[in-house]
Amino acid sequence: MRLLKLVPDNTNIDFVRLRGWAFGLTLALSIACVALVGMRGLNYGVDFAGGLMIEEKFATAPDLDQVRTVVDRLGVGQAALQQYGDPKIIAIRLPVQNSADEGATNAVVKKVELAIGQAFPGATFSRYSTVSGKVSGELIQRGILAVVLAVLGIGLFAIFRFEWQFGVSTIVAIVHDLLMTLGFFALFQFEFDLNIVAAVLTIIGYSINDKIVIDDRIRENMRRYRKMDMREIINLSVNETLPRTVMTSVTILLALGAMLLLGGHVLRGFTAAMILGIVVGTYSSIYVSSSLLISLGLRAEPTARKPGTLDNAERVGPKDR
Repeated sequence: MRLLKLVPDNTNIDFVRLRGWAFGLTLALSIACVALVGMRGLNYGVDFAGGLMIEEKFATAPDLDQVRTVVDRLGVGQAALQQYGDPKIIAIRLPVQNSADEGATNAVVKKVELAIGQAFPGATFSRYSTVSGKVSGELIQRGILAVVLAVLGIGLFAIFRFEWQFGVSTIVAIVHDLLMTLGFFALFQFEFDLNIVAAVLTIIGYSINDKIVIDDRIRENMRRYRKMDMREIINLSVNETLPRTVMTSVTILLALGAMLLLGGHVLRGFTAAMILGIVVGTYSSIYVSSSLLISLGLRAEPTARKPGTLDNAERVGPKDR
């Protein structure tokens, strides 16, 4: 039985040749994502914004102004409405209630549910969640802290495991992936909550896993071919690990595609973030972080030669092993 090969044997793609274009594209996209987050902001969920979120499913797609009018008449605060991918499903966000009593919150939910049910026959209540303003502030701080510590920890690991150039390129690649994810959520205004923070941390884990494999092969080839140009070493290393990178990305994307189609709107934001992270992480590992090692001055030739070392021993080719 013939094995499936997504990448042919003896693939020899000159990835480094496109590093100038890759750096320019990466910089442009990063600036665009920062601008998007600054101008449009993120659509924080109840986890981060605080307040009460009630999800209603209507028989037919309703008019948002009519729904807002019905809720505003109840005197429970100004409502903010958001449609999910299905126009029949609407999230109704209300400000933090004065009373932290669960009974009072349930009373507000029942009040909204009854009013919408009367105004829109066939509407059904799906779920609700509530977070106080103090708790939402703590969640934001802890979410940011978790991401920052993860990035710094991974960068320090790469520095101690390899060389400082690998650590810097790793941090650059991860920051690039994070900015792409934030820009994506700012552009499409998907809800940004704790589930997305979990997706971001998962994206970081995938990116570093793929990058460490490539970096390890680069270091191995640096020791094996010490006289070879660094550009050739990086191209050789990326091409040698390319089948593994492509196969891993494709299999994960297949699973995420099933989740996106069948997982419902609750998982849509998480799945979309993961899919974007896999694609962007694969791109940054191949085109950005690896080629950045050249710009950072990484060289295969050792800085100091030990006494008594012969020049002929500096290169060990495949025929000599």
